[in-house]
Amino acid sequence: MITWATFPFVRYTPALIIGIVAYLYLGEAWPELWPVAVGLAVAAVAAIGWAIRQRKPAASDAAGILALLAVMIFGAALTQRATESRRADHLFRFADKVECYQAVVDEATVVRSATFATTLRVQSVRVGGQWRRATGGVRVSLPRVAGIAQPRYGEVWLIRGHPDPSKPPLNPGEFDYRQYLAYRQVYHQQYIHPDQYKMLRFSPPNVLVALSMKCAETLDRVFKDYIKTKREYAIASALVLGIKDDVDADTKQAYSSTGTSHIMAVSGLQVGLLFAALTVVLHFFFGRVPGFRLWSALLGLTVIWSYAFVTGLSASVLRATVMFTFLIIGRAWGRQSSIFNTLAVAAFFLLLWNPFLVADVGFQLSFLAVLSIVYIQPRIARWLDVEGHFYARQRPWQSKAVQWAWKWSGVALDKVWQAVALSLAAQVATFALGLYYFHQFPFSFLFSNLVAVPISSAAVYVGLALLLVKGIVAWPCVWFPSLAKYLEWAPKGVAWLFEKMVWLFNEYIFLISRYFSGWVVREIHVSALQTVLIFGLIGTFLAWLNTRQLGWLRGMALLLLCYAGSRVAEARAVAPTEEFIVYSIPRRSAVGFWQGASAEFVTSDSVPLNETERTYRLLPGIIRKAARRTHYSVGWRGTTVPVQRLTDADSAAENPFFRTGPVVLTQWRGLRVGFVSGRISSATQPAPVDVLVLRRNARVKPETVAALFGKKARVVFDSSCKIWYVARQDSSLRAHGFRTWDVTAQGAFRCAPPL
Repeated sequence: MITWATFPFVRYTPALIIGIVAYLYLGEAWPELWPVAVGLAVAAVAAIGWAIRQRKPAASDAAGILALLAVMIFGAALTQRATESRRADHLFRFADKVECYQAVVDEATVVRSATFATTLRVQSVRVGGQWRRATGGVRVSLPRVAGIAQPRYGEVWLIRGHPDPSKPPLNPGEFDYRQYLAYRQVYHQQYIHPDQYKMLRFSPPNVLVALSMKCAETLDRVFKDYIKTKREYAIASALVLGIKDDVDADTKQAYSSTGTSHIMAVSGLQVGLLFAALTVVLHFFFGRVPGFRLWSALLGLTVIWSYAFVTGLSASVLRATVMFTFLIIGRAWGRQSSIFNTLAVAAFFLLLWNPFLVADVGFQLSFLAVLSIVYIQPRIARWLDVEGHFYARQRPWQSKAVQWAWKWSGVALDKVWQAVALSLAAQVATFALGLYYFHQFPFSFLFSNLVAVPISSAAVYVGLALLLVKGIVAWPCVWFPSLAKYLEWAPKGVAWLFEKMVWLFNEYIFLISRYFSGWVVREIHVSALQTVLIFGLIGTFLAWLNTRQLGWLRGMALLLLCYAGSRVAEARAVAPTEEFIVYSIPRRSAVGFWQGASAEFVTSDSVPLNETERTYRLLPGIIRKAARRTHYSVGWRGTTVPVQRLTDADSAAENPFFRTGPVVLTQWRGLRVGFVSGRISSATQPAPVDVLVLRRNARVKPETVAALFGKKARVVFDSSCKIWYVARQDSSLRAHGFRTWDVTAQGAFRCAPPL
C-alpha cells in the first residue's frame, strides 16, 4: 500500500503530463490559459489551508483533487506559452514575403551520405526591403560536396529566399516528420544551395554548448587516431561520445533487429555505468571517511555533469544526467526509499524546462525502463534463488575445491540471472512503445543483451580510460615533445584493448542478427489507443500480482476485451476498402492497387524500388492496413492488373521498330487509369479514362488530352515530373477545365473505384 502523502510528485507529475498531452492534442484553439492556471493555483493553496484546519478526509480529498486540476491546467498553460508559433514575430507571420533572413546554427550537424542537415534559429528577416526581428526554427539541408564546409554550431548565416512550411506526410501511414519537428519548435524546412547562403560571423547562442561540442570533437579525434578499423571506430565514438555520423546502415539494422540500439546512444546506460563505477571505488577506498555521503554526492554530480559536458550536452545525455542528479541528491538526503518520487521529481522538472519532452521517444523509454527496473526487476529476480540453490549443494565432507566450485558457480550464475531479470523488466515497460514506434519486437533481445551489454559496458570504461590516459600523456609532451615516442605506448595499448572489445560485441551482434533473424516479429501496427490499453493490461496484471485481488483481474479482462474489440474494428474497417494510389517518391513512378488486406505495387520504370524507398514510403501504409499479401511488379511485368499499351501512329511511322507507344492503360475494378510518359499526338487511339497519370515530363497539350482521354479525366503529375514542368502544365490544364494533382507538393493521390 502506498502512503500518498510521502510521494507527492507521484501524483503531480502524471497530472502535469495529462495537461501537456491534452494541449498537444486538443489545445490549438484554446484561449490564453495562464489566468486560469494562476486562479486555480491560488484556489488550490487556499483549499489545502482550509483542509488542514478541517482535518477531515473529505476536505483533504477535495483539496487534493483541486490541486491536481491546477497542476493539469498549469501543464497545458506551460505548453501553450512554450509554443513558439504563437508568437507575434514568428516566421509564420511573414509567410513567403521573406526576401532573405539571418539565422544561427543551433544544433550539431547530422552528416549523411549526400547532405548535411541541421537546424537554424531565425534572428531577423527582410520583408519589403526592411529588416525585422523574427523567431522560428528552420530545418535545413545542404549538399555534401567539395567546397561546402560542415555547418558548425554558432555560425550566423545570411540566406537568400524564404523557407517553406514543413510538409505533412506525403504517403499513407508515413512518419509525420512535420509533427516531429513541431515538437522541437521547428515549423519550416529548406534545401539550401551553395550559392544561396553566406556565413557572416561566429556567434554561438550558448558559449557553454559551443565549448562542449568542441570538446566532443576533440575527443572524437582521439578515437579516430587510435582506432583504425572504420566500423569499430564508428561504434566506439557512438558508444562513448554519442556521435553516430559514421555508423553504416547495416550496423544500424543489426542493432535494431536485436534490440540493442540503446547501446549506440549516450544516455542512461553510460551515465549509470559511470556513476556505478564511481560509487564502488569511493565506497571501497573512502567509505569510512566522515561526511562520506555528502562529499561523495558532490563528487558524483561533478563527474556525471563533466561527462555530459564532454559528450556535447546532447538532449539524451542531459536527460539521463538530470535523472541521476535527482537520484544522487535523494540518496544524499537519505531518501532512497522514495525512488519513485525522486524519478517523478526528475521528470517534473525536465517537463518544466521543456514540456515537449513528453513527446520525445527517448524520454518516454528512459523513464519507463528505469521505473520498470526499479519495481519489476527485484520481483523477477526472486523467482529463482540461484545462489541459495548452489549453496545448498555444499557438504562438509566435500573438498575445499568442490565447495569453492559450488559457491562461485552459484555467484556467477546468480549474476547472470540478475542480468536476465533486468533485461526482462526493461522490456515489460518498453514493450508497448516498441510496437507503437518501431512496429517490431525482437525476441532475441535476451540473447543479445545478455552478452553485448556487459561487454559494451566494460568497453565504455576502457574507452573512458583511453581518453584519460591520452590526456595524462599529452600534458608532459606539451613541454617535452621528445617524450611522445616513449609515452605513446600507454594510449596505444588501451586503444588496442578498446578496439578488440568493440569488435567482439559488434561480431556478437551481427552473429545474433544472422542466426536469429527469424526471431523478430515485424510489421506490427498498434494505434495510440491500443498502446494505452496494453499499458493498462500490464499495470492491472502487476497490481493483481501485488494484491491478489480479483477486481484487478476483472479490470484486466475488460481491457483485454476493449483491445480485442479495437483490433476487430480495425480489421472490419480495412476489409472492404479498395483504393488506387499514386505514391510520392522522389524521382520515381510508383502506384498501388489496394483491395482490403492485399496490395499490388507497380513501378512503371524498369528499375525496382530500393529498400529505403520501400521502408519509408510504402511499408508504413502496409503496416497500418495490416496487409497480408503484397506483390511488386517492375515495368508492369508480372502484374495481375490488366494492361493495354496504345500505339502512337505518328511515332510508329517515324520508327518502324516502335510498337508500344507512350501510353499505358489499365482498368482495375471499374477504374480506368492511363499513364503517359512521352509525346502523344491526335493520331493516338482515343481511350477515355477516369485518372490520367503524367510521367517523366510527358509532352502533352490540353486539347490533345481532352480529345484522347476526355475532359473528365483527373490529371495527376507523379514524382518523376520536374517542378518547372508541373508549374507550366498545371496552369495550362486548369485553364482548360481539368482537375489536377501534384503528388510531389500535395502528397499521394488516392482514388476509390466507382461503385
